[in-house]
Amino acid sequence: MDSLITAAARALAAGDPLGALKRVALRDDAPALALRGIAMAQLGDLIRAKALLQRAARAFGPKEPMARARCIVAEAEIALAGRDLSWAARALGAARTTLEAHGDFVNAVHARYLEVRRLLLIGRLDEAEGMLAELDPVLPAPRAVHELLLAGIAMRRLRTRPARAALARANSAARRARIPALTAEVESASRVLSMPAARLIARGAERFLLLEEVEGLLASKSLVVDACRHVVRQGRKAVSLAKRPVLFSLARALGEAWPGDVARDALVARAFRLKLADESHRARLRVELARLRTLLRTLAKVSATPRGFALVPHGAREVVVLARPVEEKHAGMLAFLADGESWSSSALALALGTSQRTVQRALDSLVAAAKVQSFGRGRTRRWMTPPVPGFATTLLLPGPLPID
Repeated sequence: MDSLITAAARALAAGDPLGALKRVALRDDAPALALRGIAMAQLGDLIRAKALLQRAARAFGPKEPMARARCIVAEAEIALAGRDLSWAARALGAARTTLEAHGDFVNAVHARYLEVRRLLLIGRLDEAEGMLAELDPVLPAPRAVHELLLAGIAMRRLRTRPARAALARANSAARRARIPALTAEVESASRVLSMPAARLIARGAERFLLLEEVEGLLASKSLVVDACRHVVRQGRKAVSLAKRPVLFSLARALGEAWPGDVARDALVARAFRLKLADESHRARLRVELARLRTLLRTLAKVSATPRGFALVPHGAREVVVLARPVEEKHAGMLAFLADGESWSSSALALALGTSQRTVQRALDSLVAAAKVQSFGRGRTRRWMTPPVPGFATTLLLPGPLPID
């Protein structure tokens, strides 16, 4: 019977869940339950997989700590696949320590990669990169995962050359591993670099940019009003307006109109969302423009004109606006949901850095607009949406600015 467990484990390692189930589907001992759970996870039935792994962990008991630790790692992977980021990271760390103490370094490294994936999803890139620096896998499958994570960090930081190199190494390692799912994941990640990642608005015209072109634009001497990160920047100088939405609306309106100006009433309508403006609104506009002028003093001037106001850069020859490929009120949330996985509201709140109630209100409005669908009830309720066809969502996800 142990030979069946060994054969099933080898089938799972090779990405053949059906082959594993053929060997252990009718068994209810602890090792078979664990393998059945992993197989069901690979087949996409995450709820059944989680239940089987929990049964396996209870069946192993405290006398078999290494086997229980493996079940915890597998359960954490299932939670991550289901975008349930509220699972206990400490439990995964403890399981990894147990595996290292018992000499199971392969599964310990796998647990470490799960920790890195979680950090990458919530935008904690420095911590993820620090963990990756401690790892140097030799086997093809973990090497492919390692390079995929490096590519993910590089893309979040808009470093396309290191991202391409990491994806090439990941593709080579995935082919050596001969695991179809891993190869498909590498190919999916590679397609991001060939899809439009943003829109460039300049002198009344607009066009889509690839991630590589966005990187080049931000490294240029142009003054960029970045509507993806709500920042105004030139080279390594940047002024964040992420917490000043009115000021950013004014900066974007002035950037889109450059080298021309914007009428006062048009600025009032853009910043305050009013159709008609009176003298009090114009007075408030002057106050907000004075604040914007102070914040942008190292990058540009906000000059008054007979008709309204204009942006005058100090050293830049060009002023451009970098916008999202698709403008959407809840674009950040849709960017996460566009990965094709199902997310819990608590995971979205953690990833977006906001309250769960705010996320739930946004999800309700997206469901009403038929942009998001949900399934399940209570704590098992999940939301998902198909990805926006032909667009990369890299610039919508949380992460540090390229100048950091």
